[in-house]
Amino acid sequence: MTTPTATPTPGPDAAPACVTPAYFEALCTLLADEAGGAHCSLLLKAEASDFVRFNRGAVRQATQVQQAYATLAVAADGRRIASTLSLSGRPDEDLARLRAEAAVLRTQLPELPADPYLLLPPPATSHRHETGQRPPVEALVAQVARAAAGLDFVGFYAGGPVVRAYADNAGARHWHHVDTFHVDWCLYHAADKAVKSAYAGATWSDEAFAERVAEAARRLPLLARPPRVLPAGAYRAYFTPTAMVELLGTLGWSGFGLKARRTGTSSLMRLAHQDAALHPALQLHEDTAHGLAPAFTEDGFAKPARVPLVLDGRAADTLNSPRTAREYGVAANGANPEERPLSLDLAGGTLPEEEVLAALDTGLYVSDLWYLNYSDRLASRMTGMTRFACFWVERGRLVEPLQVMRFDDAFLRMFGDGLLALTDRPERIPDNSSYLERQLAGTTTPGALVEGWRLTL
Repeated sequence: MTTPTATPTPGPDAAPACVTPAYFEALCTLLADEAGGAHCSLLLKAEASDFVRFNRGAVRQATQVQQAYATLAVAADGRRIASTLSLSGRPDEDLARLRAEAAVLRTQLPELPADPYLLLPPPATSHRHETGQRPPVEALVAQVARAAAGLDFVGFYAGGPVVRAYADNAGARHWHHVDTFHVDWCLYHAADKAVKSAYAGATWSDEAFAERVAEAARRLPLLARPPRVLPAGAYRAYFTPTAMVELLGTLGWSGFGLKARRTGTSSLMRLAHQDAALHPALQLHEDTAHGLAPAFTEDGFAKPARVPLVLDGRAADTLNSPRTAREYGVAANGANPEERPLSLDLAGGTLPEEEVLAALDTGLYVSDLWYLNYSDRLASRMTGMTRFACFWVERGRLVEPLQVMRFDDAFLRMFGDGLLALTDRPERIPDNSSYLERQLAGTTTPGALVEGWRLTL
């Protein structure tokens, strides 16, 4: 995350407040300056974000970040060069600096070697402009204090509008504006025992937030009980949507990319070769139309509304970045350079959420996972640790907390023969990272009931 400013309230010239479609179009006038067949593009990234840290239900730190950046790129004769500048939000000033930078780039471009995998985007347009309903920070703080009264509430809030925009002199124009919030917190029973929860969206509800805090608080007394120590072995387990995000995120490291498939390094190679299958209930899509991520890449390639990745448990399409598409002679489909999903969607199943504990009967209620990695990538085998309030369940009741355990199991097994049910109400969980900038990514997933989850120690 960019170092926060100390100013609590943005001034009239703060950059994101000025980052409107009209402002962006004013900057785009420089694209007409290019001649001789050169391709010139402009990427805009901006945000006006509030960040609040809480400790014991009170404010520990409150800051606001206002930032805007433009990446200018020039390409010709198989070469491309780019530069990123910070913006003031004043069109004349920013346009003059961008024009000067473009002149420098044109001078340097012939010195670069040709790029055999350079692919430029065809003209396309998209427009999304959504405004949210967030309380002022003062009201938010008051609501947290009310909901967390008497609790050791430790949390972090981030919210505000985020803009992404792209244009080039070939005719592309893309605009993306969303206004969202995310708050996650822990309720501590002791220094090393906590229940973790989160609340996110575009429209804030005091009642919904308070209920989530209360729901977490109802589980605190269970943490006072001695933890259940389990021997290594296979157990029936229910993964909450939060835990599922960790599993699906690890799968996304290499599972869906064209490059990984063609080089034989994908964690879903067996699925792609039809040597294994996931459960027929598994329907996975890159669902840009219903996610937070823009409908275009930073290089200006339009994204399809949906890309099917797994259908009825079988491998479907891959995520193809422009460079990989050029290398292998296939069509690009709006993937980022890492070919990782940004709006991954796992379709819900038929298990009602209120019947999860009854369906689990006896086993593990897995609230969260962390430190995930592959122990055997080609076998889709993952390892990681249980985290926060995971519980032992007997006859459909939460009985006691689970001692922290390591698991080691294959995704293809867990969600192939091992999958018993998916819950009926998927939850969209946004990426809450804010390193350098707030991220526009997220995963929509139900919870999952799995048989034979393998704990190792």
